[in-house]
Amino acid sequence: MSTLKKFDETPSDYVSGDGELHAILHTNHGDIDVKLFEDRAPKTVANFVGLATGQREYKDPGTGEWTTGSYYDGIIFHRIIDGFMIQGGDPTGTGRGGPGYKFEDEFHPELRHDSAGKLSMANAGPNTNGSQFFITLGATPHLDDRHAVFGEVVGGMDVVQKIGSVQTGRADRPVNEVVIESVDVKRV
Repeated sequence: MSTLKKFDETPSDYVSGDGELHAILHTNHGDIDVKLFEDRAPKTVANFVGLATGQREYKDPGTGEWTTGSYYDGIIFHRIIDGFMIQGGDPTGTGRGGPGYKFEDEFHPELRHDSAGKLSMANAGPNTNGSQFFITLGATPHLDDRHAVFGEVVGGMDVVQKIGSVQTGRADRPVNEVVIESVDVKRV
């Protein structure tokens, strides 16, 4: 069972320095550069960055033990709906997995699902954020104030669109795996 955690960390606890905070998702289809909105969604960004850099503890789905490591490396985009979104961040690849904890929603009035390329938390209802995220393939205003936007694609939108058009099967799962090979987090 996952517990609701309250986090005090900020993105600066994980990545020091000045400049905009970016995450580069290296996939087997190409790279996606995402600008993270650390000032308007600090806890959500800190969670993502902490998992991506291996500095935030999570529960290993195989052993049930708490561990650290580059959480997103090798994880797939398990759900893809052309024209809507690409979803990843589940270590089990089923859409039901996560880091072993949940955290509260973090909405900001300026962060909306008003275009393609928005990075947002996937969840199972209010205050059930964990590790799963999605990137929009178009405007999805019906998700505003239900899913927390915490970044925006600033490079590699062609890769996102290419992933969004892969062949899918049952439960919108890609026929051929779309893998997040690694994630680099840096300031630019």
